[in-house]
Amino acid sequence: MKAYERLLKYVKFGTPSDDGSETVPSTQCQFELARAVVEELKALGAEDAFVDGKCYVYGHIPATVGYEDKNAVGFIAHLDTAPDFEGVGCEPRIIESYDGCDIPLGNSGRVIKTKDFPHLKGLVGKTLIVTDGTTLLGADDKAGIADIMTAIERIRDSGVPHGRICIAFTPDEEIGRGADCFDLDVFGADWAYTVDGSGAGEIEYENFNAASAVWTVNGVNVHPGSAKDVMVNASLVAMEINSMLPAGDTPANTECYEGFFHLCEMTGTVESARLEYIVRDHSAAMFDCRLAALRHIEKLINAKYGEGTARVEIKEQYRNMAEKILPCFHIIEDAKAVTESLGIAPAVHPIRGGTDGARLSYMGLPCPNLGTGGYAFHGPYEHAVCEEMEQCVDIIVGIVKRAAEK
Repeated sequence: MKAYERLLKYVKFGTPSDDGSETVPSTQCQFELARAVVEELKALGAEDAFVDGKCYVYGHIPATVGYEDKNAVGFIAHLDTAPDFEGVGCEPRIIESYDGCDIPLGNSGRVIKTKDFPHLKGLVGKTLIVTDGTTLLGADDKAGIADIMTAIERIRDSGVPHGRICIAFTPDEEIGRGADCFDLDVFGADWAYTVDGSGAGEIEYENFNAASAVWTVNGVNVHPGSAKDVMVNASLVAMEINSMLPAGDTPANTECYEGFFHLCEMTGTVESARLEYIVRDHSAAMFDCRLAALRHIEKLINAKYGEGTARVEIKEQYRNMAEKILPCFHIIEDAKAVTESLGIAPAVHPIRGGTDGARLSYMGLPCPNLGTGGYAFHGPYEHAVCEEMEQCVDIIVGIVKRAAEK
């Protein structure tokens, strides 16, 4: 079976996670896909495959006889799709021999425009999978699951000798919880790769240091006719807090290794206000400076308006995995060598976000990220490229072969 054929099957499962839920997994629908891939893994030779009570799927392909002493290499993808756009009821469409023009998405009125997605010009003649414009596709990360499954099938059918191969599919990655209950002992890999990137040939081992910062502002609300020297308008104080951050350090003004403060949501009245930020930076030192700046603003605001006026709650989410990858950089060099051997130019660049691999790396499992063959994730313009998915399969197979040769 081709990887794209598996993707077409998997996207029929609606698996959005829910960041407002306190259960694990956050949505029960993820179990449906989990149970389906467990049965598929068993059919492919992972006889011990299972899904645990928290919707983590684990399975292992035993080493070829004589290769039991080789390193165990793992591959990880996630079951859930982003909750920020409709992900249930996907109706995928295949476009063969893409002509390089804008792509209307069904009757939705939405169009994938080449001016917005310039990489499309490099996909002329290839086979694309798109949505009807009313849902996301789910290639993030069902393309990753499909790539891993297809690679396992190809290894089995070709008789490629290999060490132990460890497979895991996690829930709730899109809401930052994918590594929360990951069992490293059950997984059992020496190192692993998340298959959760974009184009074929992507190799990512640097990501943001990340935190959330939530401000609670308490005002003093009195009649405006007698408010002189008494009223403290919480909404205005919230605006003042935002004005104290560097105006250019926002996602719309930064790229590559540049960090930012991103105001995700704000609500407010005279009585109270709330600001929700995410804070990002590749540099650990700059990241710490950003957090220190928030705490300094809290101090200044309370000194100006009175103690208890403003409180910022900072929660660190993940750290740059480069610190944990660099000591075992051969796993990046192996991926690059395999990619180049297939005639694909490695695309090594920093992630302006995070993956399960970042947290897993800090938990003791070095875990960079590979491409899947999908693009424009988290919305109706999401699309996958069938030929690139096959290239991603080739890269996974090549990494397994290379590990067995050492």
